[in-house]
Amino acid sequence: MSGTVDGDSVDAKSIQSPEKPSGPTGKSQVAAKPPADAYRYNMNYPSMGQCVIINNKNFDKKTGMNMRNGTDVDAGNMMKVFKQLGYEVIFKNDLSVRDINTLLYNVSQEDHSKSASLVCVLLSHGDDGVLYGTDGPVPLKDLTSLFRGDRCRSLAGKPKLFFIQACRGTDLDSGIETDSVAEEGSTERIPVEADFLYAYSTAPGYYSWRNTSNGSWFIQSVCDMLARFGRELELMQVLTRVNRKVALEFESCSNLPGYNAKKQIPCIVSMLTKELYFP
Repeated sequence: MSGTVDGDSVDAKSIQSPEKPSGPTGKSQVAAKPPADAYRYNMNYPSMGQCVIINNKNFDKKTGMNMRNGTDVDAGNMMKVFKQLGYEVIFKNDLSVRDINTLLYNVSQEDHSKSASLVCVLLSHGDDGVLYGTDGPVPLKDLTSLFRGDRCRSLAGKPKLFFIQACRGTDLDSGIETDSVAEEGSTERIPVEADFLYAYSTAPGYYSWRNTSNGSWFIQSVCDMLARFGRELELMQVLTRVNRKVALEFESCSNLPGYNAKKQIPCIVSMLTKELYFP
């Protein structure tokens, strides 16, 4: 592109006026090498934080959504494992879209300055980019954005973990055979979307499987791996083991045509900026 100046730009359409250079010479500023502990979240707070669990099982007839049998097992197991990790659990059943928005907005407006983190567990029906309240869909972005760094300042720079058990579409995975399977006291600017982690039960566009007796494949695996390795391994290592467990140890057993012997792979989307170890 002709007429450009030295400096940072964006991968988008050309803008009306060139960006101002990032530094005095028009080049990006490179921060000094941080100390080793800058790569690990500080979890040494009076409280680990809140774990908000929204468990939607029963839905209005107008939504066309079936009862989510087995979800109470998921909710109970997540409550147990996060209590063991030191979280204060807030548990709610069968919330409408308005109730979900109100609950999470109120949580986002609280003072979390003495908390190390936030966990939010969403158990419901879903589709691509949306979660269902008992009366209809709500964009997931509307819920998670309440905790952005510029909207929930007391959680800025702290990990915000979302575990989402919900379908993300109607695709089915038939599987395939294979032969192998910051320094204290300093200030800094961070992106408002930083320090989020979204642990989705399934890949974009796919169904998410749930056993009516034992709970969903994903939440079963999350609880198992957190209970076994939550205080030993870094969180992304734990979630990689969750992916492996779901991928290899589960396969659908259904009488519905086309729904038998299907597979599932969770999807972990991380904007975390440090390693997370539960104390």
